[in-house]
Amino acid sequence: MTVVIDHDTWAYSPAKLPKASAITLPEIHDVLPFDGVRNPSARSSVSHKVHITYQTEANNWQPKVGIGESAAEIAVAHEVLVHSQVYDLHFQPLTVRYKDEDGVGRSYTHDLLTTTRNGRRRLVFVRNRDSLKKPRTVRAIQAIHAATPKSAANDMIVVDAQDYTRQRRENLFRMHKFVFSPDPEADEITLSTARRLKTLWMMKDLFPRVTLAQPRVFAACYRLVAARKLHANLDHVLWENSRIEVRR
Repeated sequence: MTVVIDHDTWAYSPAKLPKASAITLPEIHDVLPFDGVRNPSARSSVSHKVHITYQTEANNWQPKVGIGESAAEIAVAHEVLVHSQVYDLHFQPLTVRYKDEDGVGRSYTHDLLTTTRNGRRRLVFVRNRDSLKKPRTVRAIQAIHAATPKSAANDMIVVDAQDYTRQRRENLFRMHKFVFSPDPEADEITLSTARRLKTLWMMKDLFPRVTLAQPRVFAACYRLVAARKLHANLDHVLWENSRIEVRR
C-alpha cells in the first residue's frame, strides 16, 4: 500500500527532499553578480536560503546579488544596510580552516563582512540560540576566531538568530525598501512635526498633522526609525497603530 504524506495540510515539518545543486543565477542586466567564496543556495530541509539584491556606496549604489543561508542572516544584512555609516557588505566573504576539539580539520565560511565609512571591518557569525548554548559550539567559534587572519577584519561578533523574530525580519525588510527610496522632504517635515506634537502616541497621530500624503508620512516613519530618530518596537507590526516616540 502506498501512503502519500501531504505536507501542505497536516505534516508541518518540511518535506525531506533529495540534495540539489546550488542555484547559479545567470547574468542580470545592471546587477552585479554574487561574489561570495561559497554559494550557499543548495536546497535544504533545515535552512531557509534567500537571494536578495542590495546596494552599497562601495559599488556606487549599483544593485548586487547577495545570498543568505537563513532568514535571520538576511535580516541582519537589512539592519546593516539601513545604517548610514555602512560603506560595504559582503556575503560569504571568506573561508577559514580550523581543527575542532577532536582534532578533525574543518572549514567554515563566515556569514557576513561589514565595512563602515571609517574603514572598520567586522565579521558576523549568525547562529540559532539552541546551538549557541552548546559548549561545543562555543569552542568551535573560538577556534574559528583564532583561525581567521587578523587582516580579514578588526573584530568578529556572534548574533543570536532568535533575536530576529519573524515580525522584526519583516519590519527590517520594509525598512530597507523605504530607506533606498529616499524622500528627504517627507523625513524632515515628519520629524519636525513629531518633535512639536505633545500628544504623539501612535504613528497615525502624525497623519492629519503632516501636510503630505499619508503614504509619504508612513514611509518617512520607517526611515526615521531606521535612522534612530524615532523609536518603535520592531518585534510588533510597524504600522499606523504602532506606538512611536521621538528619540532624545
